[in-house]
Amino acid sequence: MTAPPVPGRRHRAGWAMAQTSTARPGGNQVPHRRPYRGKRLLDLVVVGLIIVPAALLCAIAALAHLLAHGRPVLFRQQRVGRGGSPFVLLKLRTMRNVPDGPDTPGDADVTRVTAVGRVLRRTSLDELPQLVNVLRGQMSLVGPRPTLPYQVRRYTDRQQLRLLAVPGLTGLAQVHGRQRLSWPERIEWDLRYVLRQSFRLDLAIMFLTVWTVLAGGGATASHDKDPIARSPERMLSGA
Repeated sequence: MTAPPVPGRRHRAGWAMAQTSTARPGGNQVPHRRPYRGKRLLDLVVVGLIIVPAALLCAIAALAHLLAHGRPVLFRQQRVGRGGSPFVLLKLRTMRNVPDGPDTPGDADVTRVTAVGRVLRRTSLDELPQLVNVLRGQMSLVGPRPTLPYQVRRYTDRQQLRLLAVPGLTGLAQVHGRQRLSWPERIEWDLRYVLRQSFRLDLAIMFLTVWTVLAGGGATASHDKDPIARSPERMLSGA
């Protein structure tokens, strides 16, 4: 199943562009769009329409994980939001607890995914609690995925620009490969979103997200060789 392309637009005169430059001396200025007017309203309208079925699905998924793998069911973790502001992200737990002892290899984050967790990740049901983050205004339905503080510390000056957008439940990276992409590749898609964010693009990404989830794949990957996501630090962040 191949998803249709995300519509893109060339820069046009009249766009309200903000100018941001990297901290590197002599760095090129990078134009980006501020969140468009109505983005917050779109989030609230869509969440209002789906909150009841989403809550039901979330309860069923949580119960399945509780019966199969025990507590805790809900996973909380500090992530980095717009402008570098921290917030607590909510998810359904999909991984076994980190064992005591020496740091484990990076591939262990794949092997620690539980049986129920694999289903939750493949269907993205583990992300449903983040609708609460959207209601709180910490996230949007569409935007760059919120990342961990240690990953942000590894960003280049240019990659830091992804923090100009409100983090989202889904984004351009999620409809172009999900976790099959390395973090540098995902950030490039996120920077495209920062540059082009609009009402039309958000609607297209929402539609393509449903398509991508139904197609399956790309929900779990090893980041052992990823220059941004590799760890031992990642072992302390397992969802």
